[in-house]
Amino acid sequence: MIPMVDLKEQYHQIKEEIDRGVLEVLEKTQFILGPNVSSFEEEAAAYLGVKHAVACASGTDALHLALLAAGIKAGDEVITSPFTFIATAEAICYVGGKPVFVDIDPQTFNIDPAKIEAAITPKTRAIMPVHLFGQPADMAAIEAICKKHNLLLIEDCAQSFGAAINGRMTGAIGSMGCFSFFPSKNLGCYGDGGMVSAASAELAEQLRMLRNHGCKVRYHHDIIGYNSRLDEIQAVILRVKLKRIKTYNEERRRVAHLYSRLLAGSAVIPPVEDGKGVHVYHQYTVLTSSRDQIMKALGDKGIASAVYYPIPLHRQNVFAADYRGVTLPVTDDVSARCMSLPIYPEMTNGQVEEVVGVIKSAV
Repeated sequence: MIPMVDLKEQYHQIKEEIDRGVLEVLEKTQFILGPNVSSFEEEAAAYLGVKHAVACASGTDALHLALLAAGIKAGDEVITSPFTFIATAEAICYVGGKPVFVDIDPQTFNIDPAKIEAAITPKTRAIMPVHLFGQPADMAAIEAICKKHNLLLIEDCAQSFGAAINGRMTGAIGSMGCFSFFPSKNLGCYGDGGMVSAASAELAEQLRMLRNHGCKVRYHHDIIGYNSRLDEIQAVILRVKLKRIKTYNEERRRVAHLYSRLLAGSAVIPPVEDGKGVHVYHQYTVLTSSRDQIMKALGDKGIASAVYYPIPLHRQNVFAADYRGVTLPVTDDVSARCMSLPIYPEMTNGQVEEVVGVIKSAV
């Protein structure tokens, strides 16, 4: 059996430190917004090279709170990718905004900067690029567009903790960066968790109020806020894993590069590193015209695989009526041919060779 990600093996490697930290929290009985949350925020900010980091309850909440803090409101348009998890677009809708989908680059699967300007209207307020599967978007080009048109830049970093481009970590480029700590992420906790990095003290203060019922001082509520707080137990787990994130990402890159070498010349097209940034391979996603055949062969051997994402956002039922006339040919093509293979830091070279052997024998 080869799973998509082996969280049990990772836990066993850090079990003693995780268990000790969790038990300390249970003994101290301070479970919400305690010292581990504050320490994690400081450590994560230092790692990312940002001034502020505000932890929250999930990656979806991170996107939602960032848009609120940015002042995105009803009628505003936010340009983003149609090839991502729905939370990116959901969060825009939560604040009354309209997601404007722009087609993707056929090699990186990230939003194509060359197609962004044609989507800008007088209602456009922000661009929200997604660093999909761990590959940084072309931020130099997107930054230039934002500056030219006076638009906010908010990064969706849910899949890219530790990825970098031109010497800057994802999440340290826009005014805010939104992270998910879902268990399977490169940096994952043992439940839901999220975080927003912020470039200014003003944004960080706003985010802290928004995550905690709109208050700076307990029972003094200045704005309508939300209940979106990372708990102490998750913060302990994230602190333990954050110390190892560089190694975890290096090991993901080892696995990915071995896959790519072994798959060269086969019936699948390996992911492309565009050379502009450091890809941390949250997913190892290939393209193939034999997807169903390969996935069946892998499944028959007890090897997991997945399709991220089979239906792009502009074709989801919830959005279909509003985007009926939208044509995004690259996104449609990639959605029809993409599939993701198992990848995690603890994966052995032998396991990678086994997966590739099944693929090559299937087609």
